[in-house]
Amino acid sequence: MVTVPASTLAHYRRFSLYNSPYVAHDRGCAIDLYPEDNRGRSPVAGEVVDTRTVRGPDRPYAVTEDHLILIDTGEYVARVLHVEPAVSPGDRVEVGDSLGEMVRSGFFGQWVDNHVHLGFRNLDGNPYRAAGSLPVDVDVDVRPLGWDGTGVVREAGETYVVLDEPRHPNPGAWAGLAAGPGLVLDGGCPHYDGGGVLPGADGPVSVAGSRVGVADGRDVRWDDVTLRANGAPIRGLSLFIARDAAFGAKLVCPGHDFAVGERITVSVGRA
Repeated sequence: MVTVPASTLAHYRRFSLYNSPYVAHDRGCAIDLYPEDNRGRSPVAGEVVDTRTVRGPDRPYAVTEDHLILIDTGEYVARVLHVEPAVSPGDRVEVGDSLGEMVRSGFFGQWVDNHVHLGFRNLDGNPYRAAGSLPVDVDVDVRPLGWDGTGVVREAGETYVVLDEPRHPNPGAWAGLAAGPGLVLDGGCPHYDGGGVLPGADGPVSVAGSRVGVADGRDVRWDDVTLRANGAPIRGLSLFIARDAAFGAKLVCPGHDFAVGERITVSVGRA
């Protein structure tokens, strides 16, 4: 397991280990990092060993090409995705340096903000394959935020809305939606195959007091549930860990007709 230190995470406003449907994130083997701006800040120090351009999934909201940047840290090879390289093989980078502009990739959903994807391989591993990265951990304490399932729409996009609850009580510290006492949920609930819980547990996890799945260590298997907003089915919740003041439950709901200022009640039911 590779631990991302607090000093590295301080360069970003949010992170997620599980909020992806792709194999690269299975069992928390990658982390998505969200900078304050659209600069792809390097999460590692080392030497750039290669960059590659790949064709991304065909999505109307996304660019046609994504990019892979490989950085030798001396202990691992770091795989960085979703950044158009402004660096070349042989360049030396430090944590926080700009690698280039982040791209709007078809590898993540329309409701997901631009981010830097980071995974690690052993030096003798194949760094080009999507699968095979090492598990990632974070060296920060994460505060669970209790939520009763209600809130007012603060932001609305084509495929999502963000509520004004739960509010971050201490911006600058890391917090996420409570999954139970001392636990924070991560991932796409239940629209991705699985999710995660920090720091890890065994047994049921919940949203707004209702069971949504079962944890086995850090990994969560979602129950067969449907989330509803004011009685209407939605795709789910987009979950992450944040330190910025603009926290709030993010509802994934393509085709919604919710408006800014509207009060929402989210409920969990069996599918």
